[in-house]
Amino acid sequence: MKTPPIVSQNDWETARLKLLVKEKEVMRAHDALAAARRRMPWVAVDKQYAFDGPGGRADLLDLFQGRRQLIVYRAFFEPGVVGWPEHACRGCSMIADHVGNLAHLNARDTTLVFASRAPQSEIERVKARMGWTMPWYTITDEFDVDFGVDEYHGTNAFIREGDRVYRTYFIHRRGDETLGNTWSYLDMTALGRQEIWEDSPEGYPADPPYQWWNWHDEYAAAVDETGAQWLDRVAGAIERGEASGTKKQAPQDCCQPPRPPAN
Repeated sequence: MKTPPIVSQNDWETARLKLLVKEKEVMRAHDALAAARRRMPWVAVDKQYAFDGPGGRADLLDLFQGRRQLIVYRAFFEPGVVGWPEHACRGCSMIADHVGNLAHLNARDTTLVFASRAPQSEIERVKARMGWTMPWYTITDEFDVDFGVDEYHGTNAFIREGDRVYRTYFIHRRGDETLGNTWSYLDMTALGRQEIWEDSPEGYPADPPYQWWNWHDEYAAAVDETGAQWLDRVAGAIERGEASGTKKQAPQDCCQPPRPPAN
């Protein structure tokens, strides 16, 4: 194996900073792509779909679980798929292994679910074996055909206005490799991260960055003393310019300890 050159720490840091410029360009391009997704037209979902779930029969609106946005990943776990019935498809299983704690998505009024054609008894068994906890439904009709996931995995995003459901975006094939954490999922939705620095259409929900973050087991609790301290820290970081609360800049790191007063 032909390795890169071995250099001094100073030369390494120079090379890293040179590459960092390109990394920032990619990050800003990603921000611009997410902004374009938020301006994608919506298409109404007028057809009724039926799923089997842990609680019984459900329609597409039920999958939202009362939230405004829904993300549906079509995983291949069913007869004919390699690994059946002990496992879901290898690729879909890797994606399932990367899904983080869903409390953070839920805090942004967004629900993530998986859907396959396997019966619920098999889904619950493989979830228990693999340690997966996401809601996982059984497709019973043409949902996968109508939304482009009958032959290959993919992720569809939906939004609802009351009882009206709209499809807003679709990612599949290698695009699914980038998903799995809270921010990547939010970036594919119609509302995005819902933070004020984002380039979003006028009137979209938006909070200062970081202020909605919480421990995953305390979103339902009122802001306590430690939560108030966190918000104070965020506000201070924004005021010092370390974590911008403007639309011109994405947030920076707000986890640094407060700086001492200037002399």
